[in-house]
Amino acid sequence: MDELVADVVVIGAGAAGACAAIEAADAGAEVLLLDRFSGGGASRVSGGVVYAGGGTSQQIDAGASDSVDAMFEYLRLETDGVVSSRTLRWFCETSPEAIRWLEGLGVPFEGSLCPYKTSYPSDAHYLYYSGSEVSGGFRDAAAPAPRGHRVKGPGTSGKLLMARLLAAARKRGVRVVPQTRARSLVTDASGAVSGVVADSVAPAWARWRHVVLASYAAKPGIYVPPLRRALHRRVERLEERYSREVRIVARRGVVLAAGGFIANRALVRDHAPAYRGGLALGTSADDGSGIELGLSVGGRVAEMDRISAWRFLTPPAAFLGGLLVDADGRRIIDESRYGAAIGERMITAHGGRGWLLVDEPVVREARRDGRKQGQWFAWLQLRYLLGRGRVTGASLEEVARQAGVDPEGLRATYSAYRRGPDPAGKPAEFARPLDTPPFSLIDVSVKPSLGYPCPMLTLGGLVVDEETGAVAGVRGLYAAGRTAVGICSRSYVSGLSLADCVFSGRRAGKSSAMEPDRVDKNENVF
Repeated sequence: MDELVADVVVIGAGAAGACAAIEAADAGAEVLLLDRFSGGGASRVSGGVVYAGGGTSQQIDAGASDSVDAMFEYLRLETDGVVSSRTLRWFCETSPEAIRWLEGLGVPFEGSLCPYKTSYPSDAHYLYYSGSEVSGGFRDAAAPAPRGHRVKGPGTSGKLLMARLLAAARKRGVRVVPQTRARSLVTDASGAVSGVVADSVAPAWARWRHVVLASYAAKPGIYVPPLRRALHRRVERLEERYSREVRIVARRGVVLAAGGFIANRALVRDHAPAYRGGLALGTSADDGSGIELGLSVGGRVAEMDRISAWRFLTPPAAFLGGLLVDADGRRIIDESRYGAAIGERMITAHGGRGWLLVDEPVVREARRDGRKQGQWFAWLQLRYLLGRGRVTGASLEEVARQAGVDPEGLRATYSAYRRGPDPAGKPAEFARPLDTPPFSLIDVSVKPSLGYPCPMLTLGGLVVDEETGAVAGVRGLYAAGRTAVGICSRSYVSGLSLADCVFSGRRAGKSSAMEPDRVDKNENVF
């Protein structure tokens, strides 16, 4: 059995955990950063987008006007009161500084503005409208601005973000302990959290094998759930057979930053049973273990029923001109809305089923622009949608019958759209006449599909004090990222989770480091 001592112990080395560790170290604390795998977490397999505004240098370089007030008013609508107005304004006011802070750690950004609306830009662009800023209703409440700041790197750049954050943590003397799974928290006589009991894979050969299996389970395993499950079972067998117990004293505090619970199908079924058939976005460590650790010492949870389900229609931008309908032919939502808003409406009000009605010019434009408007995976998805996912017909009635959509309902929806103004509130700049047959209905339903998956992540977690990040009702314990309730816990747009990881991670790191030492270095708390 090994014993370690630190001022602050951070559980989970994703974006939130790394930011917490960096801030705690900069405040003078001795920091230990644990990770079940090799560090990076769900942030490493993310797109590396940080939601920021209020006048960042990248916005200024792009010639995009933004203000703290505009950012606040937009997010006030999106977040729906999940945090106080004071906290939300704090988040918005410090947004430009957060980007500068990341840049100071070596994380690169660039103000190359994407000229079309997309869910994720190609490598030609690193600033874009990543939410519903220009959609109906939102653009009237707050001046739109591009706030999706994508880390400047090829492909999905979360891996670059995490490489720079972990390097910055190590540079500050943070001890990173990988292949180590926190099993339980230790409390002192007053009930304050004072330590962690963990299991760490011991033999060098077993650690190497653990690294390889966990890496492939993350990617490409994220896209092939059966492969992920098979690899993770082997990871668990290694942990069971070759781990040794490690006891860690936390003199000042413990920060839980172990991700959400999307990989725990039983928890998802208990809290959000309607969300099934999606792709678990994250790693196998997003199993709710951090949340359960907080609950075990008296914490409480909220927003556990909130799941972000991404049903993106773009790229290509041409698809914004289509009409999204359900099996009855009814309109579902303004198609220019963010993909998570589309996914939520489709799942909660339409049984997860949906078809996009387009005409021949839209299909032709989609084929022309699809490859250049997104990453390689978006192009493959488009090929699937225009192939196996599409039926065509010379008339609305014919294409509806082929797709299994009610013809009369589709005709009524189409007629109302053609009369205008758009009943769903879609801005005129995205509307298309849809008057040139053949018509197509593209199946965008939420269902298991390698060709067109629906990524999902959980948004709820432990309730924390909004000033400090301390877990409510538990002394010496903090939570950040998707282990905690935060800015994006009621509504998600691209970049808002990573931005909240930075915001909440820094908050928890600073607060925990400022705690007085409760445990003497030589005191046995176990």
